[in-house]
Amino acid sequence: MRDERRIPIQKVGVKGVRYPIALRDKAAQIQQTTAVVNLYADLPHHFKGTHMSRFIEVFEEYRFDLSMPNFLKMLDKIRSELKAATAYSDIHFPYFMQKTAPVSGQKSIMSYDCSYEGRVSQEGHSFVVGVNVPVQTVCPCSKAISEQGAHNQRGMVTLKVELGPFFWIEDMVAMVEESASSDLFTLLKRDDEKYITEKSYNRPRFVEDLVREVYLRVDALGKFSRFSVEAENFESIHNHSAYAFVEKQ
Repeated sequence: MRDERRIPIQKVGVKGVRYPIALRDKAAQIQQTTAVVNLYADLPHHFKGTHMSRFIEVFEEYRFDLSMPNFLKMLDKIRSELKAATAYSDIHFPYFMQKTAPVSGQKSIMSYDCSYEGRVSQEGHSFVVGVNVPVQTVCPCSKAISEQGAHNQRGMVTLKVELGPFFWIEDMVAMVEESASSDLFTLLKRDDEKYITEKSYNRPRFVEDLVREVYLRVDALGKFSRFSVEAENFESIHNHSAYAFVEKQ
């Protein structure tokens, strides 16, 4: 049907779709998880509406292997099916990794909130992968001025990279965790807690240190022309967070 109001719509589609997906996993080859999916396309001024069902039809076709290249192929097919100039999507999903406690060797599963954000048009495409990594930091100032101990806190680091050569989500997580005072675990025994407490005390980090350390590790790969690092420390002795952001573009 035609529309005579001559108003193009930049984005129209489906939002908040919960759907099972399959991703590539470095250790297990394939990982099953559940995503919250947003799919959009533009709508020319002369079209009255879009075909909402086609977004789901195309996503259903690709969900069994939603690897990074396939994500862009999916968007290109949405664009083609809907005769749109541009197709967009952002999906958000937990990614699960097995971790081993540093002393006891106990194994447990950690969850990391990740995202894909993409756009495809005739002019080209963009694709950004994001991962949220919880970490621990010990305050260098607190350590320097205190006779006993130092305050520490959990924090959240968000690393976003624009798609270049293929890479693993696991490697992104590792770069962030290696930059903190310590990484986090789901299961720890007392010997593990002692080890992590002492390790963190010997690796104090300001929030500024944290984003700079991640930046240097990512930049040293030489794979990404654009990326950003954001860190929020949930301060243990303040009623506010400490925050830092750095970007390469």
